[in-house]
Amino acid sequence: MLVNAKEMLDKAYENGYGIGQFNINNLEWTKAILETCQEKNSAVILGVSEGAAKYMGGFNAVARMVEGLDKDLNITVPVAIHLDHGTYEGAKKALDAGFTSIMFDGSSLPIDENIEKTKEIIELSHAKNVSVEAEVGGIGGEEDGVVSAGELADPEECKKVASLGVDFLAAGIGNIHGVYPKDWQGLNFKRLEEIKDAVGEIPLVLHGGTGIPEDQVKKAIERGVSKVNINTECQIVFTEATRKYFEEGKDKEGKGFDPRKVLKPGYEAIKDKVREKIEFFECENSADR
Repeated sequence: MLVNAKEMLDKAYENGYGIGQFNINNLEWTKAILETCQEKNSAVILGVSEGAAKYMGGFNAVARMVEGLDKDLNITVPVAIHLDHGTYEGAKKALDAGFTSIMFDGSSLPIDENIEKTKEIIELSHAKNVSVEAEVGGIGGEEDGVVSAGELADPEECKKVASLGVDFLAAGIGNIHGVYPKDWQGLNFKRLEEIKDAVGEIPLVLHGGTGIPEDQVKKAIERGVSKVNINTECQIVFTEATRKYFEEGKDKEGKGFDPRKVLKPGYEAIKDKVREKIEFFECENSADR
């Protein structure tokens, strides 16, 4: 059931659990995530970066694939197709293609320009009943060529962006994309509290969920984070399972070269990871809440 992400995240915020955004890269990833969320009766956000959308053929191709799987797999849980770290032009293209949720990432821009462009994306999106995520303070690491050292967002800037009417807000609190370095200092909960006080009753987003200690993720959810983004972890388990398939020579057994057989271990590994995260975020049965 395709919906925007506002209602599912508002419910998560009100009830103190998290909703996973699981980024997709192809049909197998999308199918694995949808089937597992249906099994666990969990609402879900399918994240799509601009790079992943390009790889899969474009925004229209992604939207039609998700719509088709949603229908043919009889998915009844709430599903949002969400643009992840969208540029100004990318956000408008994803909106036109039928995405049900948009993230405009203007965190690399001067705050006044970020506010101006975020406001326009909100107006365009809300006119189509599409939810909007904005970002203040760059998330560390690299996401499709966008690099940031990781920042602590300014609470006053967060307040200005939140007041525009965004549905949920990503704000840097020391988190990064990708694998965390050994000398990472952890999430800055003091800054999270300051941001929460500044923006009021709005769900917050934790990007770079892979590698953050579970106790810190739990603590963040308890303090107003309602959306946790997962991508790298799924990439790692998919690659590990696929590598094992070849190392064990299964591609040499019978018709083991069939792509459907080659991709199945990775597909199952993603399902296991998504199942694990749903249980950890305590969003099982969130479709009925």
